Amino acid sequence: MLVVFDDPVTLDSHLLSPLLARAQGCYFYDKKNDYNAWFAFTLVFNSTQYKGTLNIMGADLMAADTRDLSVVGGTGDFFLTKGIATIQTDVFQGAKYFRLKMDIKLYECY
Repeated sequence: MLVVFDDPVTLDSHLLSPLLARAQGCYFYDKKNDYNAWFAFTLVFNSTQYKGTLNIMGADLMAADTRDLSVVGGTGDFFLTKGIATIQTDVFQGAKYFRLKMDIKLYECY
């Protein structure tokens, strides 16, 4: 199953919290027995604090407590950025709905 998404990114778990960015991309489930996925998405920032994008991709082994995805680039305020996005499942309701917590560590590469 391939899923395309355009989801809000906030600083906490409330949907009505102020918008920090939008996560736009896709993922697909890559195993028949377990919920494991491969993600490719862009965080699009358009606020007074940040402007630009972060591109994130990698395998999400959903049974693990925390997983690391690669930050493979960026634009604007995040030009030439690399790093790691550590994700953790906050809410999981099968293939139809889940919510992630994300901690991003960036390294500027000039």
